[in-house]
Parts: sequence; C-alpha cells; structure tokens
Amino acid sequence: MRHPASPSDPLGATGRSPLARNDLRWVGVATLLSWCLASAFDLQERIAGLSQSLRLELWQVDELPLVLTVLGGGVAWYAWRRWQETMALLARNRELALQLIEVQERERLVLARELHDELAQHCTAIRVEAAYLQHADNATALKASASSISASSRQLLDSLRGILRRLRPVELDELGLEGAVRSLALRCAARTGLQCAVDISGRLDGLGASIDMAVYRVAQEALSNVERHAQARQARLQLRRQGDALELRIEDDGCGFAAGRPQRGLGLLGASERAAQLGGELSTGASPLGGAALCLRVPVWPVAEGAR
Repeated sequence: MRHPASPSDPLGATGRSPLARNDLRWVGVATLLSWCLASAFDLQERIAGLSQSLRLELWQVDELPLVLTVLGGGVAWYAWRRWQETMALLARNRELALQLIEVQERERLVLARELHDELAQHCTAIRVEAAYLQHADNATALKASASSISASSRQLLDSLRGILRRLRPVELDELGLEGAVRSLALRCAARTGLQCAVDISGRLDGLGASIDMAVYRVAQEALSNVERHAQARQARLQLRRQGDALELRIEDDGCGFAAGRPQRGLGLLGASERAAQLGGELSTGASPLGGAALCLRVPVWPVAEGAR
C-alpha cells in the first residue's frame, strides 16, 4: 500500500518525490516533442546543412543528435532540480533540528519549574513537620503534625503523577485512545471549569502507537492553549474516523487568533510536525463557536494482526 509523501518523508513509499516524477515527465515530453518536430521539419538538415542517405532519412536517424542534445539538457535540468530539492530539504532539517532543541529546552525548563515549585515545596513541608515531631511533647501536636505530613504526602504524590502523566500518558496504555482523550478533556474541565463537550465516533482501535500518541499529544496541546490563552467558557472536542482518515477537531468560544492570523508557538509547531510525519496535516482557523479551531487530519490503515 502506498503512503502519501509529506514534508518529513518527501519520498513517500515509492522512493521518489512527486516533484521528481513530474520533472521526469517533462523531460520525456520535451524529448518526444523534439523528436517529432525534428522529424517533421528536418531540423538536422537545416541546422547542419548535411545530406543524409535515404536509409537514414527513412528512419529519421539523422535527427538523433538533436534529440540527444535535448535529452541531455533535460537530464541536466532534472539534476539541477534535484540539487535544489536536496538543499531545501537540508535547510528544512536544520530548521526542524533547531526547533526540536528549543522544544526540549522549554520542556526541561517547565519540568524543572514544576519540580521546584511543587515537589520541593511539599518535601520541605514534610521535613519541617518531621522536625517538629521530634520535639512535640503531647498527643495533640503529634496528631496535627502527622495529619499535615499525610496531606503533604498526598499532594506530593498527585504532583508526581501529574508530571509522569505529562511525560508518558499512561491512559493510552490503560484506556486506549478514546478513553485517554475523554480523560484529558475531563481533567481540563475539572481544573478550569471549562464546559468541554466530547464527541467520538468510529472505530479507534488498531490505529498503531504512533497515531495514538500523535492524536493524544495534539489534543493535549490544543486544550492547554484553550486553557492558557483562549479565555473561553466552552470548548468542543470531536474525534472521528471516516474510512481511511482520522480527524481531530477542537473548537472554543474564546478570543480566537489575533487579527485572523494564527500565531504558532512551539507547541503547535511540534503538533504540525507530528502530523507531517504521519502524512497528515494540521490546520487552524475560526470556530463556529466564535473562537479558534484546530483540526488534525491523518490517514490511517488497519494494523496487521501480528503487529498489534
């Protein structure tokens, strides 16, 4: 089965880019056209002023030098186009490498801040209460300190689970894609009070780990943007499989994109690259709800039984 080419996989599954195939067609058309014109107008005789034998004239072999010249020029043009394409791909790879480094540094900064602000704070509280226990001389003080340590421990565990969930969404393994996306929307609604409607249809099992992870991460980034920037009161998440395509659409009633021009941060750049790696696309625009809309569309194929 052929897979479509994408910016991250420009050769697709056929080993040659669509642009290269089109260029080859143009070279073939130009060569054939030059042969027809040379044969029809005896261009070789007009250019060289040579008299050819009847046998050569019969088969138009005398036109071969001109046709081969056109073919050689076409091959040179094709090679130049491939060099341009290679340079563009190298530049794109360098750009993506820089973006990847920037995304990694941002994630490390966020993780370090969370470790400092949440885990370190709870650990300090536990240490202070433990030190107080060493000098407590009555049961009431001991009970109060023990309760405080228990509460801090629970908060510490919740914070740790949240960080681990961001690093690796365990819901995908435990609940599957549908359950993980629903859980994501429920947690967002619980944190912010956002009314988040979820509409999921179609069979979502057997899509493969890469598609599951990409859809989950894009949904996570989109809901995070709604939470942080949209100033929205309601949102709608739709996940549908129709034939050989999977579509994720997230809309809100917030402030939308400034002046109708989406400002893509590192999160959306990463989401766009995830889509491209799967041969899909990520688009943004206005939502019928009045805010912003994000749509991820990727092709899907059944996973073989032995690959599940």
